[in-house]
Amino acid sequence: MPFIFESTKLREVILIIPEIFNDERGFFMEIYKKSDFYKNGIRENFIQDNSSVSVKGVLRGLHYQLPPFSQGKLVRCVKGEIFDIAVDIRKDSSTFKKWVGIYLSENNKNILYIPSGFAHAFYTVSDIAEITYKTTAEYSSKYEKGIIWNDPEINIKLPAKNIILSEKDKNLPLLKNAEVF
Repeated sequence: MPFIFESTKLREVILIIPEIFNDERGFFMEIYKKSDFYKNGIRENFIQDNSSVSVKGVLRGLHYQLPPFSQGKLVRCVKGEIFDIAVDIRKDSSTFKKWVGIYLSENNKNILYIPSGFAHAFYTVSDIAEITYKTTAEYSSKYEKGIIWNDPEINIKLPAKNIILSEKDKNLPLLKNAEVF
């Protein structure tokens, strides 16, 4: 199997470690293989691919979409390094308000699966980072929501203090005022 699937402290958020085949020409790896993902509990139908480039210190998120456009995500950093964050925003979950942060980079080539019901953010650690991610629903501005990253109820710890936020992300609500799952 070309992947190792590891649960994180939020059981549904899964770190995927791909097998890398290196030789003098470079490397080869599989990014997604439906049969392996299905065997390991990720039974999603990914229907949209996105790409994002950010400079050092940029924090994007916490973002999510509500049903019927809620999104599961499969996130990979193809250039540089990010600190990827998932927050459980399912009110009835035993891990509601809990978060996990995982370093994804071009060097470790790891992939993070974030299911629907979790808010997502990432912080750019390197001078520049490019991420690609698959989603299980198309983007919908009507169903797009967010939570301010520094909500004290969530208490996210970033790896640095220098933070660059968009105006939109600066004005996101606290969790207690947000529409969640």
